[in-house]
This record gives sequence, structure tokens and C-alpha cells, in this order.
Amino acid sequence: MIDKRVVSAGHICLDITPDLSGISAGEFSTLIQPGKMVKAKKLDLRAGGASINTGLALHKLGVPVQIIGKIGDDLFGSALQEWIKSQNTKLAQDLIVDPAGATSYTLIINPPGLDRSFIHYQGANDVFYASDLPRNKLQDADLFHFGYPPLMRSIYRGDGAELVSIMRRARRAGLTTSLDVSLPDPTSEAGQANWNEILANSLPWVDIFTPNAAELSFMMDRAVFLDHCDDLNSPFLDWVTFDYLHELSNKVLAYGVKVLLIKLGHRGIFLRTAGERAWQKTGRGLLGLDETWYNREMWAPSFHVTVGGTTGAGDSAIAGFLTGLLISASPETALRLASAAGAASVEGTDAVGGLTPWEQLMTRANSGWATMPFDFNPSSDWQLEKNGLWQKGE
Repeated sequence: MIDKRVVSAGHICLDITPDLSGISAGEFSTLIQPGKMVKAKKLDLRAGGASINTGLALHKLGVPVQIIGKIGDDLFGSALQEWIKSQNTKLAQDLIVDPAGATSYTLIINPPGLDRSFIHYQGANDVFYASDLPRNKLQDADLFHFGYPPLMRSIYRGDGAELVSIMRRARRAGLTTSLDVSLPDPTSEAGQANWNEILANSLPWVDIFTPNAAELSFMMDRAVFLDHCDDLNSPFLDWVTFDYLHELSNKVLAYGVKVLLIKLGHRGIFLRTAGERAWQKTGRGLLGLDETWYNREMWAPSFHVTVGGTTGAGDSAIAGFLTGLLISASPETALRLASAAGAASVEGTDAVGGLTPWEQLMTRANSGWATMPFDFNPSSDWQLEKNGLWQKGE
């Protein structure tokens, strides 16, 4: 039983996915024409977004969690609430219903043989404010996780002033703070925002930062990201090196972040932590961690899986890592738990369907679960450990 409690807040939406499996591969593009009808099968409705994906993953892993997101008083809002209640009745009780707002939705177009496309409406997410966080909910929790500011206009505008207010409110209530982001379209309003400035303002109030490599590069080193993201012969994640991750992590830790977790998809997960001085004030969520968390730089491989779906895999990996922190595990165990949770998510057809309680996941991870091959070229100060992790020496 995990005693520490989490508030998982931020972006939430209703995911609407028509079943297009009856269309043969390659046929879909010829059907999308004016006046033509595309015949689908059943329609899948489920809750999506960072607050629910990470929150529900934490719940599946065995962590007490409260989910806070803003929805409208409308049909989509009712459907979203009912779906969450079908997972656990208590998980829907802290949703904020805005009578003047409309529920966010994402229409997911996933035809055979083609990459997915998305039609997204941000809805009530654009009017989420620090004042929407009940003080009593924060006082009852130990860790506060907030996700996807680029999909919430009120959060990123004004150089992230509202994000600062949110993280500061949680920190001042004694919680450990955790932040996840998403990759905006560079041509969109969110993509044009000054993310270097937004992070400079907000990260001093963040204990744990959990971006993926593309998100972090876009926000802190945009010229490099844009140089590599459009190269189809060498996708961005395949280009990333340990040296580049070290360079980016130096920038993040300089703001006072204690723990930086960088997700690398099929190439694993990178962890960098701050020195002892930064850990003097941790919030309730990190109480119990020892000095083995100071000044660590590590990498864990992804576990080998048969892919059922990739939606929410990053959110599940974050949930696995946060679970490791909440049980006061070693950095090695927390990192492997993150990788295992991400892999289990990929095995399922939805974000959390493949997840099991954390003890079962770790038993599987410690029982010969095969990992993806190591494809980095590290410098000589990186060493392979017996547990399959790579670690950088002092």
C-alpha cells in the first residue's frame, strides 16, 4: 500500500476514435473526397490528456490519485465523466465543470497503413487557472503533477505566468512538483510562444521535469531541433546523443530542478539529477529518498514488446517513475519501473490497458524481460552496470 498521494492535473479531453479497420491499407486517401462517405465500424470514446493518462496510470500502479481537469457542462463532458467513472468512481469527483466552457475533444483518424491524424479542440483547457486548484486537495496530497501546458492557452500565454502561479501554489502547500509538456506545432500560437522564457520562469518552482527529447530540444534549443526534425533519413530521436542530453540537462538543472527524466521512445529513458544542495527542500513527495539520488546521470533501455498502441506510453512511463519516487526506491529501480510501465502501456491497445500494480511490473522486469539493443556511442566515462543500465561516472 502506497501512503503518499498524488494530484494529477492539467490537460484533459475526450478521445473519439472511429474504427476504420474495414478499409484496406492505402484505400483511405482515395475515399477522402468531397461528397464521398467513409464507412467506419464502431466508435471508441475514452478520456485522454495528461491529467487522466498519468492519473489513471498511477491508479493502475497502486498510487492514490486525484485527477483535476476542466470540462464543459455538455454531452462530451458527460461522456468523459462516465468513462472515468467506469475505471473508478472516485477518479471523476474532482473534475471541474465549467458551465460557460466546452469540453475538449480529439478526433483520432487511424486508417490501416497510414500514420494517425488528429483534429483537436482545446475547449475548457484554454481557461484553466491556478484558482481552479482547491487548496484542500493540495493539502491532502504529497506530489502535484501538471501536464501539457502547450495545449492550454491560459497556461502558456504571458510567458507562462499562470503556470508559475500553479506550480508556486503547489510548492507553497508543501507538495513536490512535477511538470510534463507536449510538442506544439511550430506554426501555432503555442509553437510561437517563447518557451525558453516560459521554462526560465516556471522551472525554479519545479522539482521533477519529464519531457521527451524532442519537446525539450524544441523548447530550449529550437534551432538544433528544427535542423533535425524534418530529416526523414535520420529521425530526431535517432540523432540524439548522450552528450546532447547532458548539454540540455545542464540548462534544466541550472534552474533548480532536482530530477530530469527525458523520454526517448524506443531508445530508452535518460535520467539526470542535481547535487545535494538542490535537494534541501524537496516537498512531501520526495521525503525518504537518500543520497544515492544526488548527482546521478543514467540511461535505461526500453523493454521489448509487441506493440498494441503507443497512445499514452510517455504518460505511463512518467507514472512508473513517480511511483518509484513515492515508494522511496533507488534511482535504478525508479528508472526501470518507468521503462517497464511505458512498455506495458505499449502492449495494450489504450493508454493504460496493459498496466498492472507496480510490484508485478518489477517482478516481470527482474525476470528476464528482454530489452531493446543499445545503439548509443557513449564516451569512456559511461559504464554498463550489471542491471542493464548505463551510468556516467564522476
